Amino acid sequence: MQFFNSSGVRLAFVDVRPTGEDRREPILLIHGFASNHAVNWANTLWIKTLTDAGRRVIAFDNRGHGQSDKLYEPSDYATDRMAEDARALMDYVGLERADVMGYSMGARITAFLTLKHPARVRSAVFGGLGHHLIHGAGLPLGIADAMEAPSLQSLVDPQERMFRAFAEATKSDLRALAACIRGSRQTLSDQQVSSIQCPVLVAIGTRDTVAGDPRKLSSLIPGGEALDIPNRDHNLAVGDKVYKQGVLEFLGRQSGLSGT
Repeated sequence: MQFFNSSGVRLAFVDVRPTGEDRREPILLIHGFASNHAVNWANTLWIKTLTDAGRRVIAFDNRGHGQSDKLYEPSDYATDRMAEDARALMDYVGLERADVMGYSMGARITAFLTLKHPARVRSAVFGGLGHHLIHGAGLPLGIADAMEAPSLQSLVDPQERMFRAFAEATKSDLRALAACIRGSRQTLSDQQVSSIQCPVLVAIGTRDTVAGDPRKLSSLIPGGEALDIPNRDHNLAVGDKVYKQGVLEFLGRQSGLSGT
């Protein structure tokens, strides 16, 4: 594990080199809410899949998550701030341009990064986030309350129970996660999404009730396309083989683009 500083916030990351020949097509991975780089990308064998395919993989723990600094003011988790963490990491490891894949909250961060720093993103994958990037301000606010509830057993709502149980399983700082939910609720407009110029793959499980419609989002992006992950919900889609194969094929189609 390595660490870098982003505007005074100490963030943890890994930088994993390809197992074979380096394609010189690096990828930055941004995990979802209540997760961390290990749970989202290492345990699901994403890092192995990508390094086996010849890609350098950089993955970090978002602020408030994993081994990164924990912050407790909602304003510290504004999505544009979290996107700047990703940009700062690219600067730190010397990446002028990379493919970027985010899942759920990480996909929202990826979208903001792509709009603010278009020259830095060769292509983007929005995993677990569809039209709710525009019409939906992230996860329900009740999940913040669930993080602050006295116990998992005190919760009734199934979605609140699911996220609280996941947060406990990942040994997360519940107070930091509550602030994250309250602070990272920014959306984008149709016009902003339509201005994204890089190729974008929107990949969502067909049983995902959290993400929103993938095709409503991908149809707004000039280089957008949608990938269905069959019979997977929001959590189980992350490590699915259809998702992995679809992403590898999508990334492979970007190889002719210059400036990696």
